[in-house]
Amino acid sequence: MDRGDEAAQAHGRWWTENALDYHAEHGAFLGDADLRWCPEGVTEDTAGWLGPVRGARVLEVGCGAGQGSRWVARHGGHAVGCDVAEGMLAVGRRLNAATGLDVPLVAADARHLPFVDRSFDVVFTAFGAIPFVPDPGTIHREVARVLRPGGRWVFSTTHPMRWVFADDPSADHLRVVRPYFDADPYAEYQGAELEYAEYQHTMAELVGGVLRAGFVLEDLVEPRWVEGNTEVWGAWSAERAPWVPGTVVLRARLP
Repeated sequence: MDRGDEAAQAHGRWWTENALDYHAEHGAFLGDADLRWCPEGVTEDTAGWLGPVRGARVLEVGCGAGQGSRWVARHGGHAVGCDVAEGMLAVGRRLNAATGLDVPLVAADARHLPFVDRSFDVVFTAFGAIPFVPDPGTIHREVARVLRPGGRWVFSTTHPMRWVFADDPSADHLRVVRPYFDADPYAEYQGAELEYAEYQHTMAELVGGVLRAGFVLEDLVEPRWVEGNTEVWGAWSAERAPWVPGTVVLRARLP
């Protein structure tokens, strides 16, 4: 089994087993039908990074419980969400029922999308899929395949500087603990079996992967902490935010 398949299976299990706890902890922050791009607190309502979605066919990869997909549906788009974790999709279907927004939620690996070529006008993910694969280029290429010419690909993911510092939200722990170019993932094992992993991708890998997949890069954003956001999420916190970026957002277009 290659590393990508091993990671996909591990995350399918982990996110399914932890879906209810995750939603209990972060559900209020994420909202039921909102698109919150990052722990910094930036929302699509304020950022407008997706561009117009009314009437567009939109795919959310690594959708979790599909909050972003429901945001798209609420704004007139035809949304579909996909994720490797059945447990997260089950939470999403309950939120579909609660909000009255019946967005299709499909079990699928972002590296192998079950959609025909040129199916969508927009593809996006907010911290889904990209940090959890050893080679994000596999996702960029699949997104390029299912996008129509002129389509948009927008994603937020862990900033490459995030993992070089200690995994602690306090500014007192801003010390470099691993090399920037260290490709080994943060990994948790149950015995010999991979249970959970997040992968460090340098800025060159993130941008280069987008360009090699045939996209034109339109913007790269390092979002600032939103004033009044008190959420602490792993090493993301208002205390640490002024010192080091935690998120990077890339916006690209397929020619």
